[in-house]
Amino acid sequence: MTSASPPVVGRFAPSPTGAMHLGNARTALLAWVHSRALGGRHLLRFEDLDTGRMRGWAFDTTRRDLEWLGLDWDAEYTQSQRLDVYAEAVTRLDTYPCTCTRREVLAAIQASAGAPHGEEPVYPGTCRSGSVNPERPAALRWWVPDETVCAHDALTRETLCLPLPAEVGDFVLRRNDGAYAYHLAVVVDDGLMGVTDVVRGADLWPATPRQIALQRALSYPTPRYLHVPLMTDFRGNRLAKRGGAPPLMALREGGEEPGRVLATLARSLGWETPEVVSAVELLPFWRAQLAVVQFPLPPQT
Repeated sequence: MTSASPPVVGRFAPSPTGAMHLGNARTALLAWVHSRALGGRHLLRFEDLDTGRMRGWAFDTTRRDLEWLGLDWDAEYTQSQRLDVYAEAVTRLDTYPCTCTRREVLAAIQASAGAPHGEEPVYPGTCRSGSVNPERPAALRWWVPDETVCAHDALTRETLCLPLPAEVGDFVLRRNDGAYAYHLAVVVDDGLMGVTDVVRGADLWPATPRQIALQRALSYPTPRYLHVPLMTDFRGNRLAKRGGAPPLMALREGGEEPGRVLATLARSLGWETPEVVSAVELLPFWRAQLAVVQFPLPPQT
């Protein structure tokens, strides 16, 4: 980053569906150390659009867990309070109503191509010329442009290029229950909040090209992406709430020392830290990791 570069703005964007576990905490830590190591602002954004899965108590529990670890933030946002900005963004995109169920999409793919390809089925455009079942509640799909979009990861140095029609397909921006989709909301929020750097889990890397396509269509700049490895258990399985990963709340309320938890998280990344460490003391470790991949760093003061 040069003196002419815009100030760094990073964010941590949890979904308050329950208590944070250690895997969430490690991603939160890396997002925070990135923002602070580059002298930037750091945002906390609750992604709570899937109302059926949200837990009201999880908002405050997440704040308490972050504060306990010493991870502060400069501004806080809640997606459910920003529905008007998502509604406005949709009006600037080429969309059409879709009444297809997931089962019908899979059946159409089977009939036309033999089998779905990739990690998720690619919508074959059944409703492009009009809803097949207009009596049903309709989702809203984006008619993706006929182009290939490439994403670059500033941490792993990987590049992922996807032809939108063939490997992404027309994807949902608003569900048939009226809820705005993750991909739309995250792009609009990052654009309007001035986010320059996105540190998030590697599981979201395959979604990056479609988000870049939306950014271009909405005239938002593309942030720098840094996808970090997911934390796994002793079997190598990803830590997740549904898998019984231990909640950070239990450690906090059980009297565990936050510096020991931070050291555990740091050592899981291969960082040789003391047994007790503060979040601020981890900034040089992250700067060193960024230097290895030749990420532009500001001068230290």
